[in-house]
Amino acid sequence: MTTDADQRVAELRPAYLAELALGTERFHEPRRTECPWCGSTRLRVRLRTTDLVQHKPGTFTLDQCDACAHSFQNPRLTPEGLDFYRRDFSEGPGAAGAARLIGAESSRARHLSSARALRAFDEPECWLDVGTGRARFPVQAKEVLPYTSFDGLDLGEEVEDAVRRGRVEEGHRGRLTELAESLAGRYDAMSMFHYLEHSPDPRAELRAARTVLRPGGHLVIEVPDPECRYTKLLGKWWASYFQPQHLHLVPLANLREELTELGFTVVGVERREPHVPFDLTTALTLFLDCHLPKADVPWRAKPATPLQLRLRRAAWWAAAPPVAVARVLDRLLPPLLTRTGFSNAYRVIARRGDDA
Repeated sequence: MTTDADQRVAELRPAYLAELALGTERFHEPRRTECPWCGSTRLRVRLRTTDLVQHKPGTFTLDQCDACAHSFQNPRLTPEGLDFYRRDFSEGPGAAGAARLIGAESSRARHLSSARALRAFDEPECWLDVGTGRARFPVQAKEVLPYTSFDGLDLGEEVEDAVRRGRVEEGHRGRLTELAESLAGRYDAMSMFHYLEHSPDPRAELRAARTVLRPGGHLVIEVPDPECRYTKLLGKWWASYFQPQHLHLVPLANLREELTELGFTVVGVERREPHVPFDLTTALTLFLDCHLPKADVPWRAKPATPLQLRLRRAAWWAAAPPVAVARVLDRLLPPLLTRTGFSNAYRVIARRGDDA
């Protein structure tokens, strides 16, 4: 019996295969010889991997600068490459893999914690959530800041849907760096939750944030922590590497320094509460997904047979107990692990200074 999902995969396959016939090298920019953060040429390979989530063809490298510890995708994907690897990710054939990451990242408790963290410094009148998606954060933050007006900004059409559903007051569709001038001085709070790592130019995003914020306004940033000890324990299976979609992994010291140079004052740093308790679970599921019979996806030339799909379903059922154990460990261990360098994310709150 052919399902709607099967039909969708069959419809998409010819277009994907036509693109892949041209090769994936064209999706990469020329390789950099210097660090995009500090300009040093002292680079070394931190990670080489493939797309472990959707399994689209291609190989990706993260380099690390020995001078400032900044990690970045090198060679970086072009805009066309980013579009190719992000396509059908949240919805469509890639959604099953996306659910392993997005489902784990969506946490009401963490959103409330982030809103309370800023409330300790200010109760803003208007807040812009950058990279808002379906506006989960603004909806939950309203419980902590009921008198704050929340707007959202995102590239996708989800932000327009969030406005229609009343999840945000106003939605801006596009890139922050392109919309900043039209939004100059409109907000007294901004958030970037797991946003900067996706940007081709994090520094440009921070400059744009300064433009949008009023003097005295606060910027809340949460990003993966490249100094997390899980990076060495789990290697390429550490979910926050998330290749090829994460383009930059910025160490805390570098982010603090850049904010200071832009005229911000860092008023809060937190390395425990932003931790996402999913490292062991996602590492195990990513590993299993690479070794079990493959799913039927349109970027594979040969469709999966009914037998292969039945074997895949059976294998995932068999893997349920160890995955459940990993999930329990992810929930129980953070009080200990986040005190010993295993937190996978950090939060910075910075106050914008007055214009000179």
